[in-house]
Amino acid sequence: MRYARFYGVAMAALMAGATAARADTTLTIATVNNGDMIEMQKLSPQFEKDTGIKLNWVVLEENVLRQRVTTDIATKGGSFDVMTIGAYEAPIWGKQGWLVPLDDFGADYDYADIVPQVKSALTVDGKLFAAPFYAESSLTFYRKDLFEKAGITMPEKPTYQQIAEYAAKLTDKKDGIYGICLRGKPGWGENMAFLGAAATAFGGSWFDEQWKPQFTSKAWEQTIAWYLDVMKKDGPPGATANGYNENRALFSTGKCGMWIDATVTAGYLYNPKESQVADKVAFAPAPITEANTKASGWFWSWNLGVPTSTKNADAAKKFVKWATSKDYIKLVAADQGWVSAPPGTRLSTYANEDYKKAAPFSAFVLNAIQTTNPAHPAVMPVPYVGVQFAAIPEFQGIGTTAGQDVAAALAGQDTGAQALTKAQASAERTMKQAGYPK
Repeated sequence: MRYARFYGVAMAALMAGATAARADTTLTIATVNNGDMIEMQKLSPQFEKDTGIKLNWVVLEENVLRQRVTTDIATKGGSFDVMTIGAYEAPIWGKQGWLVPLDDFGADYDYADIVPQVKSALTVDGKLFAAPFYAESSLTFYRKDLFEKAGITMPEKPTYQQIAEYAAKLTDKKDGIYGICLRGKPGWGENMAFLGAAATAFGGSWFDEQWKPQFTSKAWEQTIAWYLDVMKKDGPPGATANGYNENRALFSTGKCGMWIDATVTAGYLYNPKESQVADKVAFAPAPITEANTKASGWFWSWNLGVPTSTKNADAAKKFVKWATSKDYIKLVAADQGWVSAPPGTRLSTYANEDYKKAAPFSAFVLNAIQTTNPAHPAVMPVPYVGVQFAAIPEFQGIGTTAGQDVAAALAGQDTGAQALTKAQASAERTMKQAGYPK
């Protein structure tokens, strides 16, 4: 009853003054199959009831989602009214004129409450082209009980070398525990998201100042050598099938000693409704190396955008406003507890005392997001913006191909050096065909 009363008050306030939509409007929403989006789908019937707008959900695995929405928006297909897009796509598509600006939600939306770094990443020429649903950096999750059993203490700033040493001590294959779980599924937003950030920590970059791909650089060679070695020795079997969701399931059911991944995961791992290790999990920053003692985590946000090809722009914007508002965050807290509130997007979340109590990681996560600098991601000067991606249209293809090459090496079909040589050759062809340097 408490939740129902709160929901009614929140929705009434949120919808006040909004443009009325026809009762027979149906929105098709493309989204990723991550837990936060599944919760959004769960809460959405009340939005339908209060607005008369019906919602048709298309929930897809991350790589498939990216393919579908990219094809649809580039061809102006009009299949979707609302798209879940990343910090990579939003500024590129906004600049192309493919997205509807979202600057007119009204004073009650409180744009000033959005974390500035997140808002900036979605803004082109002063216009906001996507509304952030959650934002993240990355960190190292670990099992404090297993560390204690192995006689290990996690340092304040772990290095990649230390992580490899700890993984070897934590692995207990007889009990089905693997020292480390990392993304192995191929994709520019899957295995290459982790590896792109790791390469930055090893002192590398995607491109040099002349836009030459850097896959055969010393930093990338060290990154891939470390990754293949630790994953083959102490990672779970069949790792090339494991992306974000698969690794989250492994860690939350007690199969992993460590996992380096998105800060958004903290809300699930600390939630006893979702995690079998909620009372055993701890966290540290993403690892560093001597080559780069500052940069370690990535920067990302999942956002809701409205393509210009939609015929239901007003209704679509109404839904985006609802799903990315301060009141929506309170709705999730009422339904799942504050520990599961969508993180990284609003300063008011991190100022909320209930959230601080429920989420011991909250200050750490906000600091990680605020101190990551996508405009200066590498130790050397680079011509692009982004950490685990480069914000140019060509990157999606380059990262996807490289991810497949690295996955083949993880599966034992190639060596790490062979994978990087293939990735370099493919990237060079792509950049040459695209006319770089421009």
